[in-house]
Amino acid sequence: MKQTLQILLGGGFVLAGCLHFVFPAAYVKIMPPYLPAPLLLVYLSGLCEAALGVGMFTRFAPWAAWGLIALLVAVFPANVHMALHPELTPKVSPAALWARLPFQAVFIAWAYWFTR
Repeated sequence: MKQTLQILLGGGFVLAGCLHFVFPAAYVKIMPPYLPAPLLLVYLSGLCEAALGVGMFTRFAPWAAWGLIALLVAVFPANVHMALHPELTPKVSPAALWARLPFQAVFIAWAYWFTR
């Protein structure tokens, strides 16, 4: 079961990272305005997500998991910004935007499971 969850975590982040390159405008739109170079940050975060996701399939998985934890903490302000500004994502209900915030902790705990 743990191996399956490791594959799901890694694959999910690879997919999420790739989406930054397929739909960059959608990610730029939700970036907090106080952050510089939003497009660069979208590409950088996408690259990190994909690379760390791939890392979950290697012997470096514990380090990749720590990287995913750091990444999840780093992108949390953007998720809060989305919840505070639901007009940025009109196809997503405000309740869903708020409901997804606690899932960051779930993903952090999930990644933490692979740090040992």
